[in-house]
Amino acid sequence: MERTNWTEIDFILQGLSEYPEAEKLLFVMCLVMYLVILLGNSTLIILTLLDARLHTPMYFFLGNLSFLDICYTSSFIPSMLIHFLSEKKIISFTRCVVQMSVSYTMGSTECVLLAVMAYDRYVAICNPLRYPIIMNKALCVQMAAVSWGLGFLNSLTETVLAIRLPFCGKNVINHFVCEILAFVKLACTDIALNEIIIMLGNVIFLFSPLLLICISYVFILSTVLRINSAEGRKKAFSTCSAHMTVVIVFYGTILFMYMKPKSKDSAFDKLIALFYGVVTPMLNPIIYSLRNTEVQGAMRKLTSRRRFWGK
Repeated sequence: MERTNWTEIDFILQGLSEYPEAEKLLFVMCLVMYLVILLGNSTLIILTLLDARLHTPMYFFLGNLSFLDICYTSSFIPSMLIHFLSEKKIISFTRCVVQMSVSYTMGSTECVLLAVMAYDRYVAICNPLRYPIIMNKALCVQMAAVSWGLGFLNSLTETVLAIRLPFCGKNVINHFVCEILAFVKLACTDIALNEIIIMLGNVIFLFSPLLLICISYVFILSTVLRINSAEGRKKAFSTCSAHMTVVIVFYGTILFMYMKPKSKDSAFDKLIALFYGVVTPMLNPIIYSLRNTEVQGAMRKLTSRRRFWGK
């Protein structure tokens, strides 16, 4: 079979082309969820910038998480919405690679960032007297920068290896978006090495941060159980509850995707991936808003200030 350069053709995103009515329903659902993502995460970022009480390491990392979720979903949802209503779901090579690399960067970064946030909660509860000294501004910026840098390097490595593969003309990607494994499967050569590297990347960026999160919470739980007063234990748990909920939603969805039996109907697998890509970023600001009294207080303060200026 004649080999062709990737850049010479456009790709077709199959999505749920066989279920056009389902795609129209998904368009409405994803549009609403994307607007919630933009509104919720933007609000959290604005609150962490404007309210002095939220100028702490926890909310600094939360602002990073919100910005990351906006970038992640904006890399694929707008084009996906257009494709839901189009007969020709075509995407150029350049846009496909950018979409693939940006979403992979954000996904890898979020894994590391959640581990960093767990460490922040560990220091706050297990070493509260030294917390301001340990979690100083310089360290927080460095930890956030490392999270973003590792995510970028992981994405760059796997994207470069993917686009170096020879291509023989197949251009239908069996997904809603340019997902790296679906992209690699279009190559006309053995992709075992790429699959191994992708698997190693998943282990490093999924399970290593999860292990660190679990270790952090083992120490946190041990410390909390030694607190004598019920009120003290409740207060300690409340500072971690939002982060714990986000971790459970994020990793629960991913582990379900990886550990469930392979479905005979690829549409189901694509819908699960869509749930992970859209629903999780939508839930993050909702969880932090509902579970955190400081965020609720900042929201009330901002709302009352806008009412004052509106009079």
